[in-house]
Amino acid sequence: MKMITCQVASLTPLTEYVYKALLKPSQPVDFAAGQYLNFVMSDEDKRPFSIASAPGADLIELQIGAFGSDSYPMQVIEHIKANTQVTIEMPFGSAQLREDNERPLLLIAGGTGFSYIKSMFEYLVAQKSQREVLVYWGLRDASACYELNETEAMINQLAKGKFMPVIELPNDDWQGRTGMVHKVVMSEVENLENYDIYLAGRFEMVAAVREDFVKQGALVEHMFADAFAFI
Repeated sequence: MKMITCQVASLTPLTEYVYKALLKPSQPVDFAAGQYLNFVMSDEDKRPFSIASAPGADLIELQIGAFGSDSYPMQVIEHIKANTQVTIEMPFGSAQLREDNERPLLLIAGGTGFSYIKSMFEYLVAQKSQREVLVYWGLRDASACYELNETEAMINQLAKGKFMPVIELPNDDWQGRTGMVHKVVMSEVENLENYDIYLAGRFEMVAAVREDFVKQGALVEHMFADAFAFI
């Protein structure tokens, strides 16, 4: 891992509570799809965020969910706003995309855990992957949605890619899937044991998904999440 200075290329809101930061590194960066970085606030204060961009991209993308004016992530947003240069440390994580087999892929995220799987499917598109790639993204309500059309267009570039956003508390205008995202997966995906499964979201969500999926036949050795080290 190494410390890298980055120019702040842009900071834009995706929703009322989610921001996209694009950072231009001062040197080439090397990481695997699905890894994360530490955003350096100070020598003693380093904060982890999934890398939303694919390896090889010119800019490093972060998607930061910030709730509350003095919350942990909002402090990072304010730091980015106040500086033209920021420092990151990377790469970290052991739940990166496994490329040593051609097993079908099941990518599941809740909320801004989407960053983790976005890096993977963008990389798979760039590699012109022929693997089956099912992408499920769980969101609490319609106001939490962002870049749905762009995401669908990207995943449709895959030979066997499908994108399924799922809203837990839908309004009358929502025409898509509803409920808890992993329950939707369990109702739609047969033979979970055939898939390499990648998970991102709140720790309690990831723990529940692992437990329920294993009961339905998923193989623990083919399930990946950085949260597994903490639950």
